[in-house]
Amino acid sequence: MHSNVYLPEEFLSEIEKILPSHLLMDDFIASCQRPLRKSIRVNTLKVSVEVFCEIAKGKGWELEQVPWCAEGFWIIADESEVPLGNTAEHMSGLFYIQEASSMMPVSALFEDNSDYEAVLDTAAAPGSKTTQIAALMNNQGILVANEYAASRVKVLHANIERCGIRNAALSNFDGRVFGPWLPEQFDAVLLDAPCSGEGTVRKDADAMKNWSKASVLEIAQTQKELIESAFHALKPGGTLVYSTCTLSEEENQQVCHHLKDIFGDAVEFESLANLFEGADKSLTPDGFLHIFPQSYDCEGFFVARLRKTASVAPPEVKKKLGKFPFVKASKKQTLDVEKHLSDTLNITLPQSSSIWIRDNDVWLFPNALEPMIGELRFSRMGIKIAEMHKKGYRWQHQVAMSLFEPSLHDAARVELSIEDAREWFMGRDVRPEGQSGKGEIIVTYNQSAIGLGKWVGNRIKNGLPRELVRDKNLF
Repeated sequence: MHSNVYLPEEFLSEIEKILPSHLLMDDFIASCQRPLRKSIRVNTLKVSVEVFCEIAKGKGWELEQVPWCAEGFWIIADESEVPLGNTAEHMSGLFYIQEASSMMPVSALFEDNSDYEAVLDTAAAPGSKTTQIAALMNNQGILVANEYAASRVKVLHANIERCGIRNAALSNFDGRVFGPWLPEQFDAVLLDAPCSGEGTVRKDADAMKNWSKASVLEIAQTQKELIESAFHALKPGGTLVYSTCTLSEEENQQVCHHLKDIFGDAVEFESLANLFEGADKSLTPDGFLHIFPQSYDCEGFFVARLRKTASVAPPEVKKKLGKFPFVKASKKQTLDVEKHLSDTLNITLPQSSSIWIRDNDVWLFPNALEPMIGELRFSRMGIKIAEMHKKGYRWQHQVAMSLFEPSLHDAARVELSIEDAREWFMGRDVRPEGQSGKGEIIVTYNQSAIGLGKWVGNRIKNGLPRELVRDKNLF
């Protein structure tokens, strides 16, 4: 029990005003004092749900389906020796540790199985929703993942890389820039807005230590500006999902109504009544989901889905961008890269991407990114696949993590035992029993890529990037 959870009296008074009649305050307080159930989401870019469930069964993990996410599960696992984040399955990107309620916004965005070409995740770090979106896009199109806090972009990129995502472009801006700078560019926008975090006390007992009504109103003003910008960035006919991990109506319903007050009939609220069985318990009159922690035994949360029914004039902005440092590869250069990659690793580049060159670095950009090149400065686009040198190409870690397909059994790869996989993640060379070879090789565990190595006789030289090396408490 987290009986030491801090809940200010003024906050409880505010909750009492908005708590639906079928819910009780005593249950609300008791839920806030109860620790969260651990939950994970299977990364279908790496493994199917069915195969993962078999892996989990073999490890003695108990899984319970999250109602609003086909890939989401509450999990009971013995973490006394190895935390979930240090398991081989997590480090190879087979799953993401994600709070169950935070899976709901992306499920709402894709409820009608939309085939989006361009998606914006306005506040992306650490990457739980970004990686969920990428998996539902199946690495197609372009996913712009923006994070305002520069210190969190590195974590966002690490999670994108671990999960094998190649269709993302990262940016580091205040989310209010997108409406003026990329007006009507996106088929779908997720705005998981910065908020007062009233719903997060179950994982952070001190989350409400600095809470005040004044700070709620101040944050709500920022949220209104962010949702306006997100709406301008959305194409007519596009879908916008607005979500927070807070409970106040000022930061939730009122923000959505603010947008409708400004743009009128161009904003349409869409009901989430059918998102999952039991959604009606949290449905507002507008069709939003206002989730209190006792309703589904998860964090407090809010989710709204809106549609842009007509074009609106965006704010004007004067752009001044430096010269774009990448050049699209010529057909000859592209064929050369493709041939070498096929010859060495038996990997074929996806048709939805193109080769771009910067100095001696070779990058793979999603084709759907091209309309935005020159319109906004991105901190990282697509994946770096190689460095050129006199004798050819030095392939990069992301080739293995993002381009390897488990179904391609003839790819140049070697499957490691659990003992060798542990050595690999600790940055050591491995000697797979009874095997030898030459040249570069993709290293896999559980049939999923965990890195790129090079045969030296019967030894595989470890090519794991230094920042990914782990030194203790592994599986």
